[in-house]
Amino acid sequence: METINLNAGIKPVSFDDTSVAFSSKSNKELEKMRLLFSTMNWKYPVKIGTFFVKTALNLKLPIKAIIKETLFKQFCGGETIEECKQTINNLSHYNIKTILDYSVEGGKTDMYFDCAMNKILEIIDIAAGSKAIPFAVFKMSGIGSAAILKKVQSGEQLAELEQHEYELIEARADKICRRAFEKNVPVLIDAEESWFQGATDELVYGLMKKYNKTRAIVFNTYQMYRTDMQYNLERALEMAVTNKFILGLKLVRGAYIEKERKWAQIHNYTSHVFDTKQETDNAYNYALGYCIKNIDHIELVAGSHNETSNLLLTQLMQSASISRSDRRIYFAQLYGMSDTISYNLSNSGFNVAKYMPFGPVELVVPYLFRRAEENKAVTGHSNRELELIRKELQRRKNIV
Repeated sequence: METINLNAGIKPVSFDDTSVAFSSKSNKELEKMRLLFSTMNWKYPVKIGTFFVKTALNLKLPIKAIIKETLFKQFCGGETIEECKQTINNLSHYNIKTILDYSVEGGKTDMYFDCAMNKILEIIDIAAGSKAIPFAVFKMSGIGSAAILKKVQSGEQLAELEQHEYELIEARADKICRRAFEKNVPVLIDAEESWFQGATDELVYGLMKKYNKTRAIVFNTYQMYRTDMQYNLERALEMAVTNKFILGLKLVRGAYIEKERKWAQIHNYTSHVFDTKQETDNAYNYALGYCIKNIDHIELVAGSHNETSNLLLTQLMQSASISRSDRRIYFAQLYGMSDTISYNLSNSGFNVAKYMPFGPVELVVPYLFRRAEENKAVTGHSNRELELIRKELQRRKNIV
């Protein structure tokens, strides 16, 4: 039987069209973005600014309004789900979906963990009634103690109270995924540091076996900067095929590179992350090909701000005659970044979603600084963002 190429004759995607990338932005908004990304290019002022903002927030100084109109507004949807709704609708107008990410971290009490769980359940309920929100998301360390997960991974004997806390993590995670299953809303479980990612994985795979029988409801996250991640990915697929469930996976390069290297140095072992960016890029791109090759057993969220990797995935889909709108494959970027990727992919018919952090300013800003300091996702990407913003401003000026 002849294979039909669903993408035959379709124009290849390009990330150079700034008129599409910034079609939702006014000149005034672009100028504000230009100023913000220009400032973020200065390495030492950013470090100093981070210190002073954290200090000011801790001292309860009246700087919240300034932060909310600058850094927070660029990279977050709002302080509440209600505040995010207008931005969700704006993105939806361009066929870009939203992944609401309650980005409050660092809690240590059951009251905090239960509150976080309830917020995720609320997001699932909202997503069930909205075509604009295709996924929910959470971290295991957001609903339970990272220290307990670390002890579990290391094989240490848990005290009675610690065992109870671990069982609460299991119960919260199951309650979230059960609600996701009932509402048919897939849930992405974000990656953690290597010293307790293994414990997280075991919980996630148990949930996949339970809820991923007909489609991927539970997604695990694979940080491809880790030297063992190719093996882990292949092992996960073998497990899925053997146990007859769909493997839900999100691919990222990784968010804890500095912390991972420092941890390895302190504990005197070889770092789990590759030595070079090129090795990480190679691993990520290999994983994309592996997923497309095995797409009958996989649902994929490709989280990347790398133009080469995003373009590669579009080409792999075309070569495999996979429709651009196939629900098994999503492209994802952080809100406020890489609009030239998100908007051009969406404009070309691909499934695209923006990770949109939200929460109280004073609680979410530390999350944003962690991203900047540990992942370099913001500061390392600002040169490209700035170049594209300037290009679009010049294009508009030439039209006038």
